[in-house]
Amino acid sequence: HQPRTVSDPWSYASKQTTMTKIMNNKKKNRSPSLLPRRCVTIILLIIATFAVDEVHTEGIDTVPTHKAEIPKMDPKPEMPTITQKVYLDVEIKGGKKQRIILGLFGGVAPRAVENFRSLCACDSGNGKLSGKPLCFKGTTFHRIIPNFIIQGGDFTHGDGTGGESIYGGKFNDEAMDLKMNHRYLLTMANAGPNSNGSQFFINTIKASWLDGKHVVFGMVMEGREVVNEIEMCGTNGGSPSTIVTVVDSG
Repeated sequence: HQPRTVSDPWSYASKQTTMTKIMNNKKKNRSPSLLPRRCVTIILLIIATFAVDEVHTEGIDTVPTHKAEIPKMDPKPEMPTITQKVYLDVEIKGGKKQRIILGLFGGVAPRAVENFRSLCACDSGNGKLSGKPLCFKGTTFHRIIPNFIIQGGDFTHGDGTGGESIYGGKFNDEAMDLKMNHRYLLTMANAGPNSNGSQFFINTIKASWLDGKHVVFGMVMEGREVVNEIEMCGTNGGSPSTIVTVVDSG
């Protein structure tokens, strides 16, 4: 048998010392590299925290710190100059005669104004097409819709299908710059562009959806309460529940 070999204790201690040194060197070599990584991580966390705060507070600091200015409103629209006045005397279901006085805008729509004035005065004879007197006397308000309009002026048929201008038949539109942003405006009724005859209407509400579609040529000066009373004689379909007649005009 070969004798057992026994390790030299000094040699073993030497190996242990060597291993300890190696491990210590690894720790020393590792620690400098860990510190920067931790610093980088901390820095990134700080940056991320500020970024989140900025997102969450976005818009909070936009609250105004001074008194808001009073908003500017559009100036109140002015009506054109009234160049002439005419009147319609009406009776509601044979009641007492009541007067509506209308101011006409001759500088805006001179042809419409002269047509209406003449039909009130009944001074243009008979119509070239219908042969009937060009006159509002004896006509009715054939279409009345509460909270919208009262309409008349059809001296040929009396139902909204007729009428004639003093110029013979229909005449073209004039300026349509005036807005339907007032109640009690006097406006030409039509069947489309350039189809003005003798029919007219008075609106009892603001009717902006009609802007640019009808010639506005006057307004009610006196007798708005009469217009309101006529309005109450209407129906949603437009057929009057009571006869409203123009018994005189001028």
